Amino acid sequence: MLGPGLVMLYGVGGMLGAGIYVLIPNVAKTLGNAVWLAFVISMIAALLTGLSYACIGSRYPKAAGAAYATLRAYRFRGLAYVVGLAVTASGLTSMATGARAIGAEIQKMGATLPPSVMSVIYLAVLAGIVFWGIRQCMAMNVVCTTVEVLGLLFIIVIGIGYVGSVDLLQGPPLATGATAVDSKTVLPGAAGDGDAFGSLTLAIVMSGAVLTFFAFIGFEDILNIAEETKNPRRAIPFGLIGAMMIATVIYMLVAVIAVSAVPFEMLQKEGLRGVVKVAAPWCPPWVFSVVLIFAVANTALLNYVMASRLVYGMSKAGLLPRVLSSVHSKTRTPWFATLVLLGLIVVLVLIGRISDLAAATTLLLLSVFAVVNVGLVILKLRPAEPRGGFEVPAIVPALGAIVCAALVVVRILNPPGGNQMAAVIAGSVLVLALLLYFVLHPRQVIVEES
Repeated sequence: MLGPGLVMLYGVGGMLGAGIYVLIPNVAKTLGNAVWLAFVISMIAALLTGLSYACIGSRYPKAAGAAYATLRAYRFRGLAYVVGLAVTASGLTSMATGARAIGAEIQKMGATLPPSVMSVIYLAVLAGIVFWGIRQCMAMNVVCTTVEVLGLLFIIVIGIGYVGSVDLLQGPPLATGATAVDSKTVLPGAAGDGDAFGSLTLAIVMSGAVLTFFAFIGFEDILNIAEETKNPRRAIPFGLIGAMMIATVIYMLVAVIAVSAVPFEMLQKEGLRGVVKVAAPWCPPWVFSVVLIFAVANTALLNYVMASRLVYGMSKAGLLPRVLSSVHSKTRTPWFATLVLLGLIVVLVLIGRISDLAAATTLLLLSVFAVVNVGLVILKLRPAEPRGGFEVPAIVPALGAIVCAALVVVRILNPPGGNQMAAVIAGSVLVLALLLYFVLHPRQVIVEES
């Protein structure tokens, strides 16, 4: 059973991984030096929803997490079903994002096999660890989290002296023949008309925030290990909020330092590796590769644990076929769910790009967060509902729902480069989940269990 400290470490490990290490180049391409602004907005959305999830976790410590809370709030099996599968799918797209990144990184280190093959091998190893047991996963989480945190602290230490050397509101260069947008839509202090650089509008920044939100996902995974936690009414809120505070401080420092230490053109191409090259040229290149592999592997491992436990919880609650709740007699892990998820992740690795998979992950989770936040408002207004060990006023989930919904709308209406593939992937997942519900039509669903 996991105590508060390990729960917090689980959350930190889930957040400090693929997002900050892999996605910085894509965000820099959209926002230039204003990468930190996107982190601010995504941080607000994540903190509001994180407080809601801490409240839900202390009230209903169930493995099904968001799906259980949705079912209890709305009393509509179809919505709970879609929410549960959307969360599961977000874990799969997140793992696929990391797997592709690791495959490419291993090839840079000299591997002769194609990146896709390396990605599949890596996923098979990951599945073996998840099948082995929760203690083994937590041990690996401790090692990987230590490595990835040390890597980010290293970047902060070597780059802190560069802070203050650049305009933190400077957008990326305009495309050839383009002109800056009307100054009325430009954020205060951003480049304006006639400048060689693009102007930053709220829509552009919020669109970038959808990508940076990917760096914060992981806090929601904590709900799905509630049944393996000591005193979850206290441990879940402590671990979740503590993890978010740690991640927020590190992300903001790294984002500002990254654009201060290197030109964003270099950041677009090399990401945080470029910061190490400039600020610590004496550091061997392979060191960063090893840190990145540990960081991304950690995020993927925890997402795998989350997805397998969520599928197990939904199956146990009657939302998925009973076979998916099969537990191995020796390892006591949901072995069949682990195997099925492996096949789905491999398919995603073979068909998706990193940026599209990451954005699809975020769109799915933002949609779920909006639904769950509204659900918590409903639950708080329902007199018969039990109170948890951690409570928030109804305004918190209400604001969380508004911010999450706004990010979804902005990303769909203003996709970077007009690319709607992320929205297509996310929408397809939601439609498929709804179709599965009508095909399987689960009937035995627990609603009032407390």
